[in-house]
Amino acid sequence: MIKPTLTLLLAASLAVFAAPAYADGPIAAQSSEAETAKLNADRASILAMAGAFKVKFDFQEQTAWQSDYTPIAAKVSGGHEVVRVIEDTGRKISLQHILVIEMGEGKTGLVKHWRQDWVYEPENVLVYAGPNQWKVDAVPQTMRKGRWSQTVWQTDDSPRYGGWGEWVEEGGVQRWRSNWTWRPLARRDAVRKPVYDRYRAINRHSPTPTGWIHWQDNMKMGMRVGKLIPIVQEMTLNTYTRFNGFQAERADAYWTKTKDYWAAVRAGWDEAIKRGGGKVRVTEVAETGSEGGVRLMGYADEIDEGKMTTAEAIKKAQGVIAEVTKK
Repeated sequence: MIKPTLTLLLAASLAVFAAPAYADGPIAAQSSEAETAKLNADRASILAMAGAFKVKFDFQEQTAWQSDYTPIAAKVSGGHEVVRVIEDTGRKISLQHILVIEMGEGKTGLVKHWRQDWVYEPENVLVYAGPNQWKVDAVPQTMRKGRWSQTVWQTDDSPRYGGWGEWVEEGGVQRWRSNWTWRPLARRDAVRKPVYDRYRAINRHSPTPTGWIHWQDNMKMGMRVGKLIPIVQEMTLNTYTRFNGFQAERADAYWTKTKDYWAAVRAGWDEAIKRGGGKVRVTEVAETGSEGGVRLMGYADEIDEGKMTTAEAIKKAQGVIAEVTKK
């Protein structure tokens, strides 16, 4: 028997890592009845993310990948959030998040938060391509059937990140897990100007008896001597617990007044991406996510307050999107 040499073992290892690394292989063929049942179960898991929730955000840098880096202290925060279904075509579901902030003395503030779009058996997905840029990537042909993409958008509906994966049941728990995705820094990190400038991440979503969770593995990456290297590993667990003890109706009233405006803004971003041949550049801003964020969010606030008509706001928003994507 010939013992494998170190050279052969290394060659075998390199051959493994040279191939594309996916979480799972192609999904086995099923009967049409089974496919329909699976699609309905997937849809139920996605739609279960809609409602009114108390949210806990738990961020923990845990493992330093560089000897000169010390993980920052864990950060736990929370709030109240309304999640509404704003589109459901059967094979596409769009969920809009709105934060409801109790400011004291009976006053309530709102922040239109992130949006998540789910598409069944996607041909492509919009992904983060490095600082200030996004591109449309093809989903591998063999990995489309039975899977969903999730595309996440900023508060102003500009791009954030996207990935794809399968809803599965493991140990009695429904779970969707993405492929490895690139993501821009979240505000909590961006405002600190850290040594890393993006995340390499896996996202997981699971319904729970009381709501749902969004669990993230974030490898925080940074440039050193012209090379992108891992700096620290972060575990993030966002827990959404159904809760009606806050003014969720305030979020619904805001959305009723501004939904036509935001539909036009979404269409504007889609057109900008199409105009760029599947690519778009938008300058990232630590505080607001993107260069146009303050203005696009502000126009919606003026509609909500009766200071601007929807038509006026749409015209201004179209100008902003054209301006921040032309560079």
